[in-house]
Amino acid sequence: MAIPITMENISEIGKIVRFHRNAAGLSRIDLADIAGVGKTVIYDIEHGKRTVQLNTLFHLLSALNIRISFEGPIMHQYESQKDEKD
Repeated sequence: MAIPITMENISEIGKIVRFHRNAAGLSRIDLADIAGVGKTVIYDIEHGKRTVQLNTLFHLLSALNIRISFEGPIMHQYESQKDEKD
């Protein structure tokens, strides 16, 4: 299931991370160790901080097996162009 994230509901990322962390039975410290990030980052993300580095967020999401996908009105054009250049 996909949940659209916009600037208006960006705090949803933190709720998703917290839900997955709790479902996995992980403390913030456990998740930080697995993801290779600081425990403060976990707290910041779960509480909706907007200035977390993207690569840090990706490490965390990867550790929780959460994927991000991009949607847009011309993504099909990007996909076509990408396939031609590869």
